[in-house]
Amino acid sequence: MTITQLQYVLAVAEHQNFTLAAEKCFVTQPTLSMQIQKLEDELDILIFDRSKKPIQLTEIGKKIVEQARNIVNESGRIKDIVDQQKGFIGGEFRIGIIPTVMPTLLPMFLNNFIKRYPKVVLKIEEQNTETLIQKLQDGHLDAAIAATPLLNESIKEKVLYYEPFVAYVPQNHRLYRNSKIDTSDLTMKDILLLEDGHCFREGVINLCNASKDYNEEHFQLESGSFETLIKLANEGLGMTLLPYLHTLDLNPEYKQYLHHFNEPSPAREVSIIYHKSELKLHLIEALREVIMGVVRGAIAFHNVKIISPVSKK
Repeated sequence: MTITQLQYVLAVAEHQNFTLAAEKCFVTQPTLSMQIQKLEDELDILIFDRSKKPIQLTEIGKKIVEQARNIVNESGRIKDIVDQQKGFIGGEFRIGIIPTVMPTLLPMFLNNFIKRYPKVVLKIEEQNTETLIQKLQDGHLDAAIAATPLLNESIKEKVLYYEPFVAYVPQNHRLYRNSKIDTSDLTMKDILLLEDGHCFREGVINLCNASKDYNEEHFQLESGSFETLIKLANEGLGMTLLPYLHTLDLNPEYKQYLHHFNEPSPAREVSIIYHKSELKLHLIEALREVIMGVVRGAIAFHNVKIISPVSKK
């Protein structure tokens, strides 16, 4: 049994196709198939049911894949241990960021990080929280940036900053003349939300749940971007809530419609998250230090109340 064979097994399990798995592993399909066949012969079992389309794992195959994932991930971390011992900060670092954080945070820290750690090759992708957690657990990401707490035992969290919610209230809205607003002023009947799958959406719902009964029927419109929500609000279709950093680059003519909350301000906790077995802690800490340094000057809020990004059941 070899680690290479286990890597081939994981690739087929993920793609459910021998040809595609071979392409992803940069080997020929016969080579990959032969190595998996050798492993099955050695173990005297079938890992895959080849009679099904797409290819499916057998029951014993599911257990083997789970263990193979642990072995391959741990073997890949041997170099991480050596790098950490030597104090070397370099190599490939795969990070995911949620969509409501990526557009504002990435431009703030990326250039600084690249200049400070030129030997690090950052591979960045934008995904929702559920996908990020799965990729961390599968070993496809080294770390991620997401709203927390996530209440996931396999994931560790290190707080980067607290970002207040800010209300965007157009001139024709009932709350426009309020200098500041309170969470008790909010009602789901006229709040425009991001579409399902965004943790910021869940945060808004949880915020309103603290003071009002929530009913799914109250939704009027949902959108995939804050820009669309702002345009809809300007058309008189309601108000919306924005993350504080998003308001910094808002069109100047729209800033008059921003309303802050009474303290403690409802806020989201944004953290760098990683799997509990992750060993690239020196890289994680380097990234965290850079981000905290650049954000510290942009967010000066201290008296905040953290709103959970996890859906309330």
